[in-house]
Amino acid sequence: MLEKAHQRKALEKFRDYVIREAKNNLRKKNASGELMKSLKADFKVMPNSIRFFFQMAEYGFYQDQGVKGVSSGKSLSNFRFGTGTGKKGGLTEGIRKWVAKRRIQFRNEKGQFLSNDATSRIIIRSIWQKGIKPSLFFTKPFEKAFTKLPNEMIEAYGLEGQELFDTIMKENFKNYGY
Repeated sequence: MLEKAHQRKALEKFRDYVIREAKNNLRKKNASGELMKSLKADFKVMPNSIRFFFQMAEYGFYQDQGVKGVSSGKSLSNFRFGTGTGKKGGLTEGIRKWVAKRRIQFRNEKGQFLSNDATSRIIIRSIWQKGIKPSLFFTKPFEKAFTKLPNEMIEAYGLEGQELFDTIMKENFKNYGY
């Protein structure tokens, strides 16, 4: 069994790596920075277990895992549009802000610019139908960091990567009222 100081150091490296690499992945996507700023993590070591706390803005989970559209084919995502469990108007509100901030305007068949609302409706309809492709900006660093944890720690606490990841995701969604 690893000493407490070595355990703590290994867990700190794990936490810091996941957050750093997730932020790097978001930077590559030229994100606004809101999601990056919301990424936080901590852990607690108890006699027989370890508990991780990863936090981010709610939409970060959808960006990471993807969302099935109402008419899209097979997707591995646990999230889908049209379930009635999400915040009403959340997608609409977010896309409208995004379109206005980025100054995106589509043109009609006459070449005239559409309003922000019209442009937003077109984008929203497409996302609603087709869904959101998983970016795995958080999942990939998490999985890679997990493989770097000392074997003694994994065995001592009975850690399983997918199980730990699923637990973290479920706990975070409880915080958002799901």
